[in-house]
Amino acid sequence: MTISDSDRPHSQLARYEDMFRGYRMEIVEGNIVMSPLRPFHNETIMRLWTQLEDQVGPEWGFISDVAIPFSDDFEFCPDLALIPAAEKNRNPTSYAPDLIELAIEVVSPSSVRNDYEVKNGQYAARGIQNYLIFDPQQGHLVTHWNPGPDGYLGRDTLPYGGEIAVETKVGRLTVDTGRLPVDSGPS
Repeated sequence: MTISDSDRPHSQLARYEDMFRGYRMEIVEGNIVMSPLRPFHNETIMRLWTQLEDQVGPEWGFISDVAIPFSDDFEFCPDLALIPAAEKNRNPTSYAPDLIELAIEVVSPSSVRNDYEVKNGQYAARGIQNYLIFDPQQGHLVTHWNPGPDGYLGRDTLPYGGEIAVETKVGRLTVDTGRLPVDSGPS
């Protein structure tokens, strides 16, 4: 799918792009939500991207922390989103949610409700085929598939510790969760 510039959604967050370094910003339920960046969060994203990139083929590409306007009340910046490579290579400041084939979020202490509840409903309602939640605090992966208007009909929770394969429309993707960091709490 190719989106023309006139059809491309406009990001409300673009005006704040450089104002709050060290924070990730999204619009959730009409409110701007800022989450501090954490090393385990970023390390998980980097390791996932590295493991998955060669598995998806050249027609697909990952974006990270780029605005995806769903509506005036919801503008997400997925930790990783798989979209057609041709669209990724256009390099805009925002993308249409209809381009996303796979959405990945990495949970941080401030994003638990948004990642598990809010995004589950929004991603499924937009028909995003697979939604993966990697949770360093719990040490597990939650896979969602079979989207519908009220959320995903399929869900599995799998503990970190070895290779996990997930069936997606772009093929079988394997992640070595034993290589992902686990946050054992405050020290």
